[in-house]
Amino acid sequence: MVALPDHILMSAESYLVWEPTQEQRYEYWDGEVVAMSGGTRNHNRISLNFSKLLDDALADRSCEVYIVDVKVQVEPGHKYFYPDVVVTCDERDRNPQLVQFPCLIIEVLSPSTEAADRGKKFAKYRQSPTLQEYILVQVAQPVVEVFRRNEQGKWVLSEYNLNEILRLESVDVEIAMSATGDAYAHLYRQVQFETEATEN
Repeated sequence: MVALPDHILMSAESYLVWEPTQEQRYEYWDGEVVAMSGGTRNHNRISLNFSKLLDDALADRSCEVYIVDVKVQVEPGHKYFYPDVVVTCDERDRNPQLVQFPCLIIEVLSPSTEAADRGKKFAKYRQSPTLQEYILVQVAQPVVEVFRRNEQGKWVLSEYNLNEILRLESVDVEIAMSATGDAYAHLYRQVQFETEATEN
């Protein structure tokens, strides 16, 4: 998502009551409310593709997939973020307003938020005891970075490119990056990369 320079201060309790009544979405950073705006068509398409592929793959399991408009409680009373896609398989996740126990979080990168998604947001997401994978999806080129928590609790990076199969261990799902073989449904379906756009 694209962050706007719109600074409002309030308590976390007030934020959780006020924010659902607003027309646009706001994240919460230690007392500061930050407005969020929409992304590009490619950004939206990748988020939609990812959520649909996950939702279809997890249809017969007790996991729930949410896209864009559901916030994650990163640090109770201090930080509430809106990832592009979030998955929870935890039966404790029953709050109607937010996800508290995510196992998988996906951020589709945009120029204005990439530094935060890689830096301070990931630093906070890593503190979640239930989070197993954090995924950064590039829009300008077909590259996906998967940060996975190993058995020692360390975060390990795996990178996937266009003709590979994306393996998500947190939910035991494989997703094709591009249309290979009989995999018509794939992550970058209907996405036009910048190099293609400039050549046309």
